[in-house]
Amino acid sequence: MIIDVATAHPACRKWDTGADEGDHMTHTMSALVLNGPGDVQLAEKPIPEPELGEVVLAVEATTICGTDLRIISGEKTTGVRPGVTLGHEIAGRIASLGEGVEGLTVGQQATVSIVVSCGTCRACLAGREHLCSHCELIGYGIDGGLAPWLCVPARAVARGNVIPVASEMPANRLALAEPLSCVLNGHRRHGGVNPGETVVIIGGGAIGLLHTQLNLACGAGQVILCEKHADRRDRAAAMGAVTTSPDHLVEVVAERTDGFGADLVIVAIGRNELAEQSLDLAAPGGRVSWFAGFPKGSTATITPNTVHYQELTVSGGSNARRADVHRAVEMLGRGDIDEAPIVTHTFGLSQWTDAVDAVRGHAGVKIAIDPRR
Repeated sequence: MIIDVATAHPACRKWDTGADEGDHMTHTMSALVLNGPGDVQLAEKPIPEPELGEVVLAVEATTICGTDLRIISGEKTTGVRPGVTLGHEIAGRIASLGEGVEGLTVGQQATVSIVVSCGTCRACLAGREHLCSHCELIGYGIDGGLAPWLCVPARAVARGNVIPVASEMPANRLALAEPLSCVLNGHRRHGGVNPGETVVIIGGGAIGLLHTQLNLACGAGQVILCEKHADRRDRAAAMGAVTTSPDHLVEVVAERTDGFGADLVIVAIGRNELAEQSLDLAAPGGRVSWFAGFPKGSTATITPNTVHYQELTVSGGSNARRADVHRAVEMLGRGDIDEAPIVTHTFGLSQWTDAVDAVRGHAGVKIAIDPRR
């Protein structure tokens, strides 16, 4: 059964009346489309209607991340399909259900787990679906959330990738479920944080601030955040972190740990020289998380004996599982993570170039686009 958003739920009716009437008359919508590497523009696409097993979301907010910038510039091409609608940090509302969809209700606020895995490869069977050999990503190869409507494919719906919320929250907060789920995956990979431990986070962008809130909420004794922009240091300090500029990081860590080093070092900026520095900042027996993605094909020089003699554990974190997205939604719903210091600006879809420029220019921290505007 196909359920029409215009008659199904008051919240959806409200959303529908805010859309452009001409779009509905012509059954098209504006979408931010990747034509090819470095070639992105607003284009008209059909407003999706769900077929068997599909779900259509009315998108209420999509936030922009560094990966989006790399796709837009043409730097990132792996897994990216020409013609795709961009946007993978998505908050929306279930607008309509295709025949056969069970367990979801029109009008529910929801997000999506963007990793559409096969469920049968060795990685999936080992519980590492985000490392699936055959995975597709929403906003990369499957149409994403930089459009007013998003159709979630039946194979993703069947895998449980549509994740409704238990209680309503601001759309800009729910859009953080995707980056927070990645942070939670990285947190699990490096073994979490023990009460009283010292955590160093290099990078005070949205990811660094999410790591800051998460580690403080989990009982870290102190979080030292390194960031070159004073405004972002101020935001981290307001969360309870000790902050420093890159020029003073080594001395601040030494002072705050009596020269011992940090129990956990998280690299949240993809700069090659930080691979070595992060090892030097860690305490004996410490953990290092190379969370950020480094430039494709790049290499770094490290001193392997630092890992050997200091008995360091080094881990990476890439993307997230559906379980991580569920946990992120729960945390956001409880208010464990405050989006206000992170999502600092909202633009309309027609202002997408301004939004991208704001991300590139480090205006604020996380930039949201409301595709209804």
